[in-house]
Amino acid sequence: MATVVPDRRLGRRLILDELFDLSLYRALHGVAKGKLRETLEALIPTESRHFAFWQDFFELRLDRLDLGRRIKLAVLIAFCRIFGAAAIHLVLEAIEVHGVRKYLDVWNSHGGDARMSRALREVLEDEFKHEDATVAGDTERTINPERVRNVFLGLNDGLVEILGAVSGFYAAFGSPLTVLVAGLTVAVAGALSMAAGAYVATSSEAEVRDTETARRRFLGEDAGDTGSDEPPLAAAMLVGGSYFAGALVPVLPVLFGAHTAFPSLIAGGTVIVLVSMLLAFLSGMNVRRRIATNLVIITAAVVVTYVIGLATKALFGVSV
Repeated sequence: MATVVPDRRLGRRLILDELFDLSLYRALHGVAKGKLRETLEALIPTESRHFAFWQDFFELRLDRLDLGRRIKLAVLIAFCRIFGAAAIHLVLEAIEVHGVRKYLDVWNSHGGDARMSRALREVLEDEFKHEDATVAGDTERTINPERVRNVFLGLNDGLVEILGAVSGFYAAFGSPLTVLVAGLTVAVAGALSMAAGAYVATSSEAEVRDTETARRRFLGEDAGDTGSDEPPLAAAMLVGGSYFAGALVPVLPVLFGAHTAFPSLIAGGTVIVLVSMLLAFLSGMNVRRRIATNLVIITAAVVVTYVIGLATKALFGVSV
């Protein structure tokens, strides 16, 4: 029987990922307190075991992170030091999502190799049973990851929509003052619309949830946890505020004297990359794919609105 040669590139990735997680947990252990510190103490031996396991499996010894992972590690540690326990919770949850999705992807692509399949099964069982249970069992959780993701999605929507609007307004009007007034008007209207939509959606969800809970209690059934208890007004303020914050990014260069859409494009492009990276980290998505998708969307929005602005100016003789 032919011997299957281990994929050294995959081995390097898995080993460095485990080394990154281990380094992060050790660093956060020095920052965390109480129950959260105990959680990290439970996670560190598991990550140490995974790190050693993959080194032995691939017969590859690595003890230093590459530049990209070192930068990511420094950013996450700084983030957790600044924002404390809530940030550590969020990071732990994101790391768990990344770990599970990564190993499931590897399972789908390399599960045909019997030796690799056995190794992946062992690690995935740790991910599902031990690490996930450890993080989920932390009673000090104080944040809702879905809420955090919604904030960044609101930022993303506001940024893309208003950057497109600013591009179209510059093509149609050319006057920075007109672009500023029009851009701010659209930003405020969009924020109010998003807030109203979030309020209605959350209120409707709460009504349906309350009705279902009442029905179960009447029948003597366990109502259980039927969903989020976030107040509709709080949801509306969160969504509307995050949208408006994203909308301000392309508007601010105009406020500070930009005479073309180019400064807004630079500012919007830079922030969209950062938002994409944060969204990808929080949701476990592929970072490069997320950045590429958002850049394609934002480019299409700018090009289409700019063409519409030029066409409007040419057809209707718009002039300011």
